[in-house]
Amino acid sequence: MLRALYVDFNSYFASVEQQLRPELRGRPVVVVPMIADTTCAIAASIEAKRFGVKTLTNVADAKRLCPEIVLVESRPTVYVEFHQKAKAVVESVAPIAAVNSIDEMWIRLGGRDQPRPAAEGLAREIKYRLRQQLGECITCSVGIAPNTFLAKTASDMVKPDGLVVIEPGDLPDVLMPLKLNHFVGIGRKMLQRLNDHGITSTPQLLAADIAKLRDVWGGVEGERFWQKLRGEDVQQRETNTSSISHSHVLAPDKRSHTRAQAVLSRLTQKAAMRLRDSEYVATDISIYLKLRGGEKAKAHQRVDATDRTPAILHTITLLYERLLNDRNVRNTPPTAVGMALSGLLPREGQSLSLFDAQPNTEKLDRVVDQLNLKYGKNTLFWGGAFSAQQSARMAIAFNHIPDLVVESDETGKALPANAKPINTRRSV
Repeated sequence: MLRALYVDFNSYFASVEQQLRPELRGRPVVVVPMIADTTCAIAASIEAKRFGVKTLTNVADAKRLCPEIVLVESRPTVYVEFHQKAKAVVESVAPIAAVNSIDEMWIRLGGRDQPRPAAEGLAREIKYRLRQQLGECITCSVGIAPNTFLAKTASDMVKPDGLVVIEPGDLPDVLMPLKLNHFVGIGRKMLQRLNDHGITSTPQLLAADIAKLRDVWGGVEGERFWQKLRGEDVQQRETNTSSISHSHVLAPDKRSHTRAQAVLSRLTQKAAMRLRDSEYVATDISIYLKLRGGEKAKAHQRVDATDRTPAILHTITLLYERLLNDRNVRNTPPTAVGMALSGLLPREGQSLSLFDAQPNTEKLDRVVDQLNLKYGKNTLFWGGAFSAQQSARMAIAFNHIPDLVVESDETGKALPANAKPINTRRSV
C-alpha cells in the first residue's frame, strides 16, 4: 500500500536565484553567505553539481572544480517567501501532512490516492503546477512509497526532476544498490556504529534482524528503523524545541575578537527575541568560535531559567572572556561565531531565581521586541551589537524555517494600540 508522497525541491536556493535572475539560467551557480573565497557553498545549482560542486564545498575548491562558477550572495527572506508560495501550490493539489525543511514536504496518501496510477497522477500535477505558477527553474524530485522514510529515499534516487515509486513488492531488492549513508538517519557517526557491528553494506543492513539493529542504535530506534526499511507505517515521534541557536561566518576584513563579540551580541539578541516569542526560557547558554586554521573553541554555562536579554548577554560575555583566557584563542583571529540557548522549558509556571543579580527587564524586553517587529530589527538594540548592525543576517538551517516576522530584518507585525513608536535608531 502506498501511503506517502515526498516532494524534494532540486537545488532549491540556487534554483530560486536562477528563476528570479534569467542571466543565471543554465550556468553553474553557488549560493554563498558572502562573496569570499574563504567561505563555502550553501547550495549549488544543478549545473554546478555536474562539476562536483555541492553544499559545503569551499569556494576556492568550487572555483578550481569549475572556473566558470558564479557566486551569488544568499537572500534568506526571498527563499522563505518562495517556500510559502511553493507550499500553497502543493496544497492546491493535496493537503500537506508535514514540512520537513524549507525544500522538503510530504503528503499522506489515502483512499483513492493510494493506487499507483492515482499517486503518480498527483506527483505529475504537483510538478506541472510548480512550473506553471513558480517558473521553469523550480523543479522537484518526488518519491512515493509505503511510508515517509522510503518515500524520502525514493525521492533521492533520481535527481533532478525525478519520480520514483517503491511498492511493497519491490522490497527489499530496490534498496540493495544503495549505499548505507543514502538512508535518512545514517550519518557519519551512525555509519561508524554500523561498521563496528559488522554492517558495511546495505544488503547486510537489510539482512540484520530487529535485535541486531536495536543493539546498533542502542534502543527502540533500531527496531523502528528495521520496520521502516520493510515499509511499515511507523509514526513519526513528536519532537519539542530543544534549542535556539544562531551562527555567523565573519567576513575576511572583520575577523577580530572585538568584531566577533559584537556579532555574537547581535546573534544573542535575535535568539532572545525568538525565545520570548516561543514562550520558552533557557537554562543553558553556550558559545563557540571557529578559529583561523579550523580549530574550534567552545564554552557553556548552566543558568537559572531566563528569557531576559541582559541576563543572557551577561552570560555570553563571561563565556567569551573564559575562552580568551586561552592564549591560542586570544592570539588567533576568529572566522565564525555561534551561540545557543538550550535546556528550554515552557515559560508558563517557571519561577525566576530569588538570587538573580540582573535587573528585571521583562517589560523593557517586550517593548524592544514590539518596536523591532514593527520598525525593523535595528530600531532598538543593546549597545554591544552597535558595530554589527549589518552583520548576522537571517539564515536558514536545514531543520528550521525562519519566521519572517520574528527573524527577518524587515518590518512585520503591527504594534499594539497602546505602544508608542520611535522615529530614530538607537542603542540601549
